[in-house]
Amino acid sequence: MIKKAFIAAAASIAALTLATMVPAQTLRIGLALEPTSIDPHYHNLSPNNAFARHIFDRLVQTNEKQQHQPGLAVSWKPLNSTTWEFKLRKGVKFHDGSEFTAADVVYTFERIPKVPNSPSPFTLYTKSIQSIETPDRHTLILKTKKPHPLMPNDLSTINIMSRKASSGKWAEQLNSGNGAVGTGPYKYVEWARGDRIVLERNESYWGEKPTWKRLIFKPLTNGSARVAALLAGDVDMIDVVPTPDIARLKNDPELVLSQGPSNRVIYLHLDHDRDNSPHVKAPGGGNPLRDWRVRKAISKAINRPAIVERVMEGVAIEAGQLLPEGFFGRNPTLKPEVFDPQGAKKLLAEAGYPNGFEMTIHGPNNRYINDAKIAQAIAQMLTRIGIKTTVNTMPKSVYFSRATKREFSFILVGWGSGTGEASSPLRALLATYNKEKGLGQTNRGRYSNPAMDLLLETALATVDDSLREVLLQGATTIAMGDLGIIPLHYQVNTWATRKGLRYIPRTDEATVAMGVTGT
Repeated sequence: MIKKAFIAAAASIAALTLATMVPAQTLRIGLALEPTSIDPHYHNLSPNNAFARHIFDRLVQTNEKQQHQPGLAVSWKPLNSTTWEFKLRKGVKFHDGSEFTAADVVYTFERIPKVPNSPSPFTLYTKSIQSIETPDRHTLILKTKKPHPLMPNDLSTINIMSRKASSGKWAEQLNSGNGAVGTGPYKYVEWARGDRIVLERNESYWGEKPTWKRLIFKPLTNGSARVAALLAGDVDMIDVVPTPDIARLKNDPELVLSQGPSNRVIYLHLDHDRDNSPHVKAPGGGNPLRDWRVRKAISKAINRPAIVERVMEGVAIEAGQLLPEGFFGRNPTLKPEVFDPQGAKKLLAEAGYPNGFEMTIHGPNNRYINDAKIAQAIAQMLTRIGIKTTVNTMPKSVYFSRATKREFSFILVGWGSGTGEASSPLRALLATYNKEKGLGQTNRGRYSNPAMDLLLETALATVDDSLREVLLQGATTIAMGDLGIIPLHYQVNTWATRKGLRYIPRTDEATVAMGVTGT
């Protein structure tokens, strides 16, 4: 009897030990935003780009402050003003065991412009490449038509795919795992859309061995549900902690909060080029948003400090331009617009709208922190100066495709600089739309200013960093003075982990398992 009791107790202890060991090998992450695709070239969207880091690698990697580090390229240098050489890492294997070579990079660059139905393509980062040479299996020579100093920055955004495993396969196939083969620290296991994405450790990874054997990403788009899952122990970590919960969670001894400012600006895009805009109704017709005085009035009517303090619970920074302090190309002289409703009314009257006009603000309700609440606040502020504004928000899956088709007139949106400098938002959001040049790809308002374009394109061809920064600052000054977009605030992001874990905040807002450490 004693022997049987001992065996039973030993079995119970073994089972308990196993139960406690298994979770230690698994990291469960609650995500506010589920990726829209596993295909790393389908949609240039932050949740997609962050998730892709687990499966795929880039030639140039970036750390939590977006500083460049060797990735699949061990070194890079300009051979002359229009030629770059990249030396590729040897001995790297894809998840299927095939060797990584320069041919896979060439395949990747050629694949990007062919991706069907991309809502936001990556051609922005590959258009400068005129020709590619591969002197050997681990050397890449990239030639451009004119000097392109941002080549390393651009390639830090491109995930490298396997020519062997991925040829002829697009988002539909990759989303089921077919062709989702990279060189990254984790391998695809399954994606049950809306429920979980499961990855397992790449035991043959060329870099630092990942801490976690298994990753389970749980899409929890509702903020309260995300917090509840963490408190209940259903997940080990969550991102985008709801601002009303931050103070309470900070005081919970079983949790650890990590915060850091991001490079994402939340802004308003306006219809600049259509004589009649679909969701604007003005006395006498026409599109008032084309008038600088109206755009200035809108900016003056927005109480940015109130949005930061009341809507964002103090977890944001007022914005007067495209990037916060510390980023390349930012103009230190530009300040947030001062709240001035009387001045706004005066400008409206000068523009011929003393009694205002009507319009709708469209925005997502599950993409940015408090996005729907921000849209509501903006509408109330504009209505107070005579611009009767109604609100229409919707899920991001619907919103972005419609916004890209330019179905809206006045939209709330955000942009994070993938390259960590001002050229990213300038050429994506404010450059004159030019599909051939890969400029203005996300310029949904079709803003256009030749003077700004000239400074930007000169900057993009200037190797001297000090001169390039001055040019980018000048382009930013023109675009902000012209109110090509109206910046509102920069996001400050908050992650929460269970006790014993901590997340290293990233300026690019990426939530990656590789950033989870022990406290």
